[in-house]
Amino acid sequence: MTIQIREVKTKCDLKKFVKFPFSLYKGNKFWVPPIINDEVKTLMPEYNPAFEQCKAKFWIAYKNEEIVGRIGAIINEAFNEKFGEKIGRFSRLEFIDDHEVVTELTKTAENWLKEQGMTKIMGPLGFNNLDHQGMLVEGFDYLPSIASEYHKSYYREHLEKLGYEKETDWVEFRLTLTDTPVEKANRGATLIQKRFGIEVVHFKKMSELLPYSDTIFSILNDAFSELSFVTPFTPKMIEYYKEKYIKILNPEFVKMVKLKGEMVGFIIGLPSLSEAMQKANGKLFPFGFLHIIKDRKGKDVMDQFLTGVKKDVMSTGAGVVLMAEIQKEMLSKGMKYIETTGIFETNLNAISNWKNYEHIQHKRKRCFRKNL
Repeated sequence: MTIQIREVKTKCDLKKFVKFPFSLYKGNKFWVPPIINDEVKTLMPEYNPAFEQCKAKFWIAYKNEEIVGRIGAIINEAFNEKFGEKIGRFSRLEFIDDHEVVTELTKTAENWLKEQGMTKIMGPLGFNNLDHQGMLVEGFDYLPSIASEYHKSYYREHLEKLGYEKETDWVEFRLTLTDTPVEKANRGATLIQKRFGIEVVHFKKMSELLPYSDTIFSILNDAFSELSFVTPFTPKMIEYYKEKYIKILNPEFVKMVKLKGEMVGFIIGLPSLSEAMQKANGKLFPFGFLHIIKDRKGKDVMDQFLTGVKKDVMSTGAGVVLMAEIQKEMLSKGMKYIETTGIFETNLNAISNWKNYEHIQHKRKRCFRKNL
């Protein structure tokens, strides 16, 4: 039976698109599902302000009237304008182990992007760097953080067979907090604070953190401005992501640093919610939110999401101060493991820091490319 590719046009189609991985990964103990309603809204222009600078289409593959795959295509016009490129993105690719299915899906996305004047396709990438990015190519026996990705091990082989090549990789580590690196970080942080007069800002309640939300995104825009795939967050996008992400944080695991009265850096961690999201199985109600509330207080693993320091003060070592402070918070709550989210394999400074810890480099995600 031939594969049929149908464009997603209705909210009902979107729900089918979002729910497909729930059947594909059913019984897989490492896949972490999203909240269905949140993911549906992310793909709707009326909810997601990223559509102000992006075009996107989504498709579902059917075989014998059964859903067997999906793909999205995105053009981030702000990115292309910033870098003088004509690059399209494929996004949210999922499929059964059938080469005909992935061939038809990618061909559909490629053809649409060529019609829009694109000369290259990359992915998996989302609307921006706070959206889904990267395909897991190593580390299929480890639970990802909610800020990372999980995929089927056969995806890579199928894409390479279709002519997709490596663009870049992100690597992820699990760090164990032992005495030596903790003491080293504390000593370094103390010296840096004395030398530069850096102050640390702590938060106990969400009401204390929320007033600094805009500042966090302002620092993020500055710190990440030269990274691959990154474009600045607009005011509307900041409001959107504040509502989507900031309010799920545990404020005690957000630290900021101040220099000469100005906020110049932040670190955001969160006790791992991966198991809670698995128990929620895509729904906050009636009981999903209870699992999330319970786990955000902390067990033994913290997911380290983002660290941002303004470029003009990066040389002060403010990042060392932030790391030392979040480690203190972890240890005060009996936590001993850090899951880093993906960092570019070319970021040798960060990688060398992680190797000071008892560690494993256990996961690798890849962005692929192909000329159109």
